[in-house]
Amino acid sequence: GIGKSTLILQALDKLMSNNVSVLYVTGEESQEQIKLRADRLKVKANITLLAENSLDQVLKHVQKLKPQVLVVDSIQTVFLPDLESAPGSVSQVRECAGKLLYFAKNTGTSILLIGHVTKEGSLAGPRILEHMVDCVCYFEGETTGQFRILRTIKNRYGSTNEIGIFEMTAEGLKEVLNPSEYFLKDKSAQSTGSCITCALEGTRPLLTEVQSLVSSSQLANPRRTAIGIDPNRLALIIAVLEKTTGLNLYSQDVYVNAVGGLKLYEPASDLAILLSLVSSFKNTALSGQIIAFGEVSLNGEIRAVSHIDKRIQEAVKLGYRQIVLPKRSKISVKTKDIEILTVSHVNEVIDLVFR
Repeated sequence: GIGKSTLILQALDKLMSNNVSVLYVTGEESQEQIKLRADRLKVKANITLLAENSLDQVLKHVQKLKPQVLVVDSIQTVFLPDLESAPGSVSQVRECAGKLLYFAKNTGTSILLIGHVTKEGSLAGPRILEHMVDCVCYFEGETTGQFRILRTIKNRYGSTNEIGIFEMTAEGLKEVLNPSEYFLKDKSAQSTGSCITCALEGTRPLLTEVQSLVSSSQLANPRRTAIGIDPNRLALIIAVLEKTTGLNLYSQDVYVNAVGGLKLYEPASDLAILLSLVSSFKNTALSGQIIAFGEVSLNGEIRAVSHIDKRIQEAVKLGYRQIVLPKRSKISVKTKDIEILTVSHVNEVIDLVFR
């Protein structure tokens, strides 16, 4: 339900508009269902469809039609009759993928395999497919939300950890050209418990909002809830705040959320989390022009982060004029009309930002 078939149909439409011959093998849905989706997406190309589950029969049609691109939707539904195991089992997935790999190498056909990932993050048991193929892309997002992220995990012919962000609409997926602006469009200029940071997805800088809510707890063990943020890093930052600043967070419920469904697991977001926590605890809003990134160490020091120039450029492009960053950061970009606030310790950050 995430939109894999929608993404593939739109991609095949683009390929065929560039005179690339394709064959779409569907093992899950009927040809009529695919046709209805194509009509809704306004696909103009006449994509050749094949509803078949036997891989031997699929390869016979491929040898006859000789398409440049073959799509198998999904790898868990096709099977080899010679194997006794059921479709979707580890042995079937491994053998089917191996036969398709051999076919692709010998004929030069580009093959796209669609697979389902379980809640445990595995694909038909062990992640055997990821070791066999040349490129692995994850298509992620909440099925109830409007955003989808296409993330490259493995690529033998290019860089990894790159992402593409799309919005799911009634007419299909639309690329979000400026995701930072999209994630921040609903943010108010002055709001307590909120701070902007710049995270890197691969080599792509993304501005996102970190929201915190600190409230008095009536429980013996106060709640610590983190959405889109590593709970261990949140616990670390709370401990550093209590130790170095004397803020009594041990009796408070703490909720932290990365807005927009992004996952902020890199240390560069530590400083924004810290500032949002203090803002909520003090019930004092940060300036709408401020953005922060830096790693918080266990002794309260603010450590430098990578790709500082990219982060600054993205912040300036979105109109932020006050940038809080570690003192040891090496800046080579021009910072005209920008106020750079360099800090080296947690106490210094709080004094500077909440003065």
